[in-house]
Amino acid sequence: MTDSAQDFSRLARPGGHHLAYVSRPGNRGGNSPTVVFLGGFRSDMTGTKALALDIWARQAGFAFLRFDYFAHGASSGRFEDATVGRWIDDALAVIEAATGARKLVLIGSSMGGWIMLNIAKRLRHRLAGLVGIAAAPDFTQELIWPELSAADQATLKRDGRLLRPSRYTPEPDILTLRLIEEGAEHLVLDKPLDLPCPLHLLHGTADPEVPWQLSLRILEHVTAPEATLTLVKDGDHRLSQPSDIERLTDIVAKIASSPTR
Repeated sequence: MTDSAQDFSRLARPGGHHLAYVSRPGNRGGNSPTVVFLGGFRSDMTGTKALALDIWARQAGFAFLRFDYFAHGASSGRFEDATVGRWIDDALAVIEAATGARKLVLIGSSMGGWIMLNIAKRLRHRLAGLVGIAAAPDFTQELIWPELSAADQATLKRDGRLLRPSRYTPEPDILTLRLIEEGAEHLVLDKPLDLPCPLHLLHGTADPEVPWQLSLRILEHVTAPEATLTLVKDGDHRLSQPSDIERLTDIVAKIASSPTR
């Protein structure tokens, strides 16, 4: 399954920017939730998990939304101008524009798990369920800054930006001091988080990017009607193998099909 540019809808944003998104209606009636995929850092809505969930949602009859954050994929913007707060606002804007008042099942992959938990604080009245895949809340403070060498920290402070090799793309990751500093305004693990819906976390034990212990911290940190952590032995960060996708869609199907809470 592939997408071309004409398949994307575009949402106008401040400063002349736009966000690209794909929204598909379901056929299960008005009480059925919309499933929303929130991608990771430098990922886009044409990734393996996003497309697999789109196919599953079509077959199962659920409404579905996937999109690209500012400076990701088919959306506009320079990555150097991006912040976590901007990405949270992007997600909220697209959800408002594309899902109406329907209940939501949010699926957050890596950084998308952080975005998901921030959205949960603002849209708790609409939540039907949350699914985290190698969720990385607070990663600017929890993972990036502490792992930088003293020399890299000094470069970031001096120049305001730092290039680092990426495991997943030929182009290096661009880190900015603004991204790190602004990320501190959106932390979720610094205070209790009360969720009104089920939470299911998936994490690979061989994840080289986000240690699985971070998902355990999330589980211990939140209160929810149901909270589950599934560890995938030897699973990597992406969890995009066929068996991973089958596991993910089974979890999403169970949550999305449950009676609306």
